[in-house]
Amino acid sequence: MAFKPLHDRVLVKRVQSEEKTKGGLIIPDNAKEKPAEGEIVSVGEGARKDSGELIAMSVKAGDRVLFGKWSGTEVTVNGEELLIMKESDILGILA
Repeated sequence: MAFKPLHDRVLVKRVQSEEKTKGGLIIPDNAKEKPAEGEIVSVGEGARKDSGELIAMSVKAGDRVLFGKWSGTEVTVNGEELLIMKESDILGILA
């Protein structure tokens, strides 16, 4: 099943966080925070102005992005946990 977000929403797959700290300590699963970094899987067509003109999206599929800790709605698509969020919840694109 393919999923395409509507309007100015994006579908994001979280990037797995590190298992160890920089000092070499192993972080147990129950102490890990969910990463605020992900990869764009799919994007909507964009938002519309009051005049009906389309505002193009600033991100595209494949971009690695940072987003807020509480951003998006968790969904499961094809057995994979993903996030749906508005483009405005994205803080920036990682180069």
